[in-house]
This record gives sequence, structure tokens and C-alpha cells, in this order.
Amino acid sequence: MTFSTRINEAISRTGSVTCVGLDPRKAQLPAPLRDAAEGQSPDAWAAAYTQFCCEIVDVVKDLVPCVKPQAAFFEQLGPAGMVSLGEVIRYASEAGLVVITDGKRNDIGSTATAYADAYLGSRAGISAAGGDPDKASPWGSDSLTVSPYLGQDSLEPFVEVCDQRAAGIFVLVKTSNPGGGYLQDLESDGKTIYRSVADLVTQLNAGRLDADGYGPVGAVVGATYPEQLAELREAMPHSVLLVPGFGAQGGAADDVKAALDASGRGAVINSSRGIIFAHARKEYADTFGDARWQDAVRAATEEMNAQLGAVV
Repeated sequence: MTFSTRINEAISRTGSVTCVGLDPRKAQLPAPLRDAAEGQSPDAWAAAYTQFCCEIVDVVKDLVPCVKPQAAFFEQLGPAGMVSLGEVIRYASEAGLVVITDGKRNDIGSTATAYADAYLGSRAGISAAGGDPDKASPWGSDSLTVSPYLGQDSLEPFVEVCDQRAAGIFVLVKTSNPGGGYLQDLESDGKTIYRSVADLVTQLNAGRLDADGYGPVGAVVGATYPEQLAELREAMPHSVLLVPGFGAQGGAADDVKAALDASGRGAVINSSRGIIFAHARKEYADTFGDARWQDAVRAATEEMNAQLGAVV
């Protein structure tokens, strides 16, 4: 079973295309966790991050197909944070969720191979593919976000490891941030840079397609650019799309409809702040607040599922 097969089957099983971003931040943690760690060592904050993220996993594991831990917030804590990241990835994988590590890594040659070897290949994914789970990567992630801007030779080592371990990558094609167009929208030989990257993604998937026509090389395409999202869904018919920018960044359900294929699969829509810090949102604060923050996470996840389900 390939990575693309696993994520599409998880979408079918849960009836959801929601991806929950795990972006722990000190100031926004629920008061019980924040107060316990305030003024303490990085180890205490790392323990708070682990508890926060693992409790989110407990809440959403039957509601969504995947989670996306953002490595940067763990890295802020130094070594203790990186241990926390590993614990969160492992916990989510063992809970049956597909894990997308958001690290935006890349380099060339042996360094790219090292990144791929470090992150790609969970025990669950390798077992599902019929391989030896003892060959799982140290981080044990099912997939990783990757920058394409060092060229094709920088992506090929990641694709090779995907082949070996039934893993996946998500290449940055059209990001959700306002400044992304500075490079991505530039034209060369009559074609935008983002479209050239999309064509490379499609090329890399050739010969690697599962029974549903999807390959291991996915793409990041922001919800904040719905016209380009529709364009890129057509340009990359064999890629699972990871769509950030929903909710807090302004993307709405109608904006992301074009990312999905005719069966309502082929893409996952990420929300981070809107779900994991839902206890602070005005529509949930009075009902749940910090004391029942887990219930707020569940309510926000169910709300997003309903919004997206209405446009599938």
C-alpha cells in the first residue's frame, strides 16, 4: 500500500479531508498547561507540548485522516523540543493517523538523502506496504514538506526513499502566504515558476501511480489562491494536495473545493490555529474555555468537517 493509497483510504474511512496542524505555542496553550510550565525549563515546556499535541490526537483520531506537526515550534525549545516532536509523531502514527511533518527541508546530494532517511518512513506505513517495519526512519513520519528551489536533483533523493518506504512528500508549489508570489508568480519562457514546479511534480510521479492514479509526490497549494488551486489541480492530477490557509488565513470551504477529485479525495485541507486553539475563539470561549479545551478542539474539528463536507 503506497502513501497516496493510505491517505486516500484514510479520507474514505473518516469521511473527512481535514488535516489538523499541530503548532504548539507557549502563549496560546490552554491555561492549565501554560501555567504549569511558565517559568520552567525547556524540558517542562516540551512536556507541555507533548501533552497538548497527544491530547489533540486523542480527540481527532477518529474524525480526520491526518495531522501535521510543524517542526519549527518544537525546534524553538532546542533538544527537548525535538524529543517532543518525535514523541508526538510516534503517538499520532500509533493512533492510526497519517503524519505529515512540516519541516520544509531540502538540500542537494547526500544531504537531501540524509533528510529523507531521517524523516520518511513510519512503522505503520512500512508495515502497510508489506515491508520490514524495522527499517522505519528515526523520526517515523509518513511524509514531509519539501522545498523545490534547489532543483530536480534535490528532490530525487526524497522520491527514492519514498519508493523504498512507501512514504510521501509534499513539494511547495503555490504557498498560502501573501509574499509567495515574489518568486512563485514570476514567468520564465512564458510560464510561471509555480507552474514549472507543478510540471516537475507530475514528471516525478510518472511510473509511480497507485490504482487510483496517485503518486508519492504531493504538492502544497494554498487555499488563499483559489484560481491557481483549480489550475494546479488540473496540472497535477496524480498528486495528493496539501492545502494550507483555511480558516485563520482566510480560505473558505468554497475556495478549496477545486482541490478535490471527483470522488472527494486527493487532497487534505489544513487548519492549525482554528482547531487547536479553539478554546480561545469567541464562539467557543464561553461554552468551553481553557478548562474544556479538548471539547473545543472536537467542536471545531466537527465544524470544519461539516463545512468541507458541504462542498464535496
